Parts: sequence; structure tokens; C-alpha cells
Amino acid sequence: MEMIQTYLPTIQQNAMIYGLNFIKAIAIFIIGKFIVSLLAKAIGKGVARSGADPMLAKFVTNIAYALMLTFVTIAAISQLGVQTASLVAILGAAGLAIGLALQGSLANFAAGVMTIIFRPYSVGDVVEVAGQTGQVEEVDVFTTTLRLPDKTKIIIPNGQALDGPITNFTEAGDRRMNLAVGISYDANIQEAREVILKAIAKSDYVLESPAATVGVTELGDNSVNLTVRPWAKAADHPAASLELLERIKVALDEAKIGIPYPQRDVHIYNH
Repeated sequence: MEMIQTYLPTIQQNAMIYGLNFIKAIAIFIIGKFIVSLLAKAIGKGVARSGADPMLAKFVTNIAYALMLTFVTIAAISQLGVQTASLVAILGAAGLAIGLALQGSLANFAAGVMTIIFRPYSVGDVVEVAGQTGQVEEVDVFTTTLRLPDKTKIIIPNGQALDGPITNFTEAGDRRMNLAVGISYDANIQEAREVILKAIAKSDYVLESPAATVGVTELGDNSVNLTVRPWAKAADHPAASLELLERIKVALDEAKIGIPYPQRDVHIYNH
């Protein structure tokens, strides 16, 4: 009992010191995190005002936030008496171990950095990546988010997005359609061409320049196959394809130009 009374002042003093240090550490982290958030947003707005791509602005904001928050965390921990040099060494070793365990994620990160730097596509572009076609909704350092024509949201790891060919339909602004139409062998090709061109010219989607073309691309088993190639804005391509096929079908029916069904001639021989 006497021993406890002897060391009690020391225990109380140490508890008070460590308690104050703990409160200081919490205060440094909370205030520092708030300040870091404000600074990161200011940096992002500054990059955006400079005319940089939105993807680059977001990337810079995230990196700046992560770096500054790391320094704040180290400063807060140092208030608890932890040697920061040892802490940095431990974090480095932990980072190496985590990096080896998360090689796939690091590959996605590297691909995200390359996407932001080289910009094969930007937010709002209609692209085909990793076998998916849609509008780019978001690009961050690990993933690319596409919004498909049916409004489905799909998230693609950047490593997969850059692993294959990337088709950017928005880059040129206009996109050509390739519509397959079959007509009867008895039909007049020139007449069918004129009917089709007049029909698609009535669509608001079809551009006057470049001019649409219609040509024979195959002499099929049951039909003469034509390819209709009108141009439309990239964003209008899905809707335009549906509308034009319907217009062409109606126009050919009105002109009495047949679109044949698959058919077979059966010959019966009596021996």
C-alpha cells in the first residue's frame, strides 16, 4: 500500500502527460484533416481553372489529399511519443508487403495514371473498352465507369481498360452506321438505292455531309445484300440505327421492293 502511495504521484503525472498528448494527437488529426480537405479542394479547383482535363483535376486532388493526410497522421502519432523515423521505416516495410500483395491493384493504379496522362478518352466520350460500349461517366486512378445505352452502370478496372484496343467514337464527332438490308434478286438495285436514300434523308439524325452511300456488298443465298452507310453524331448513333432500319423497311414495302425470306427449292423425282 505504501508502495502504491509512493508511485501514485508519478502515475498520475504520467497519465496526465499521456492524456494531454493523446488529446493533442486527436486534435492535430481532426484539425489537420479538415485543413487538408480544404487545401485539396482548392488545389483541384485551381487545376480545373487552368483548363486541365477533369480527370487530371480529380487525380491531382486525390493524390494531394492522400499525401497531406499522411503527413498529418505522422504528426499526430508523433505526439504520442512514437519515433517518426521508426514509423516511416515501418510504413515503408508495410507498403512493400502490401504492394506485393496488391500487384493487380497497383497495375490498375499505373494504368489509371497512364489514362489520365495520355487521355485516350475523357469523361463524356462514347467509347468501347474491354468489350463494353458506353459513355464514360467517371475515371479515377483504379477504375473507369461507363454508362451503357440501357443506363446500366459498369465499372472496369483500368488495367483491363488499357489491356486491349480502345475505340473512341466521340473523338471525330461523327460516326458512320453500317446497316445491312437485303432485297430480292428480282428487284431493281438502282431503284432500291434511290428509295433507301430518300427514306433516310428524312431523318433528323442523318448528316448531309458526309453523304450517305448505298452499295451491294454480297450476293447472298436468298437476297442481294446492300450496306447502307449514313452518318450521324456519335451520341445519336444507337437511336439513329433503330429509326433508320424502320424507315428503310417501310419505304421498301411502299415501293413494292421485296425483302425475301430464306427459301429452298425442293425437287421431287419419280423413278
